[in-house]
Amino acid sequence: MIWRWAFILLNLSACALFIALGNWQLDRLSWKEALISRVEQRVSAPAVPAPTPDQWREISRESHEYLHVSLQGRFLAERDTLVVAATEKGSGYWVLTPLLTDNHGTVLINRGYIGQGAKPLPAPMGEVTVSGLLRLTEPGGGFLRANDPAANRWYSRDVAAIGSALGLSLAPYFVDAGAGQPGNVDFDNEQPRQNPLGGLTVIHFNNSHRVYAFTWYTLALMAAGACVFLFRDHLHHSKTQP
Repeated sequence: MIWRWAFILLNLSACALFIALGNWQLDRLSWKEALISRVEQRVSAPAVPAPTPDQWREISRESHEYLHVSLQGRFLAERDTLVVAATEKGSGYWVLTPLLTDNHGTVLINRGYIGQGAKPLPAPMGEVTVSGLLRLTEPGGGFLRANDPAANRWYSRDVAAIGSALGLSLAPYFVDAGAGQPGNVDFDNEQPRQNPLGGLTVIHFNNSHRVYAFTWYTLALMAAGACVFLFRDHLHHSKTQP
């Protein structure tokens, strides 16, 4: 009957779709495992000098993201940018402050996290050395929320847009300062809430792609089994009909 062939084709299509989704999850698994390995190696390595302007064009996720770097310079105090943040400490803001250096240009430093309603204390004056993790710019905004520079509302750390709003030419990356660096405090330090908390960079990533792939392949197998059942049922009825 026509309805049997329609169900067979429907299940074949579903089977192909589930297999494609399973393959996609395996690709994501390879990407996630490479990311985890890369991050684990870089965050525990000694700090290296941050990229200089002649190296900016070479910066990429594969070669630089989460690299442990250090740089020296002077904070441009009172020029903070607050970016909406959701951390294990709760919702609040990242405090981003430009650092003027001699060799690395002007680099945006994520001094750390402050809670809702808090006003960050100014960054320290004078020459400082900051170490942390190199992060790539986050253009556009957050999930379903676009940055609004005119209203000074920021949902992502879009370096170029923040630099334009501040009237500064910034390096094409920012640095998540580690805990206890100049301009912030340690994660567990009991300090006034105006002090940004450093060291909150997420470096542990959920990796459930293997489970997802298994789920999609199981559904593909079930759809294939349904095709076999319907086809055998069709043959049975064909033989029993006069």
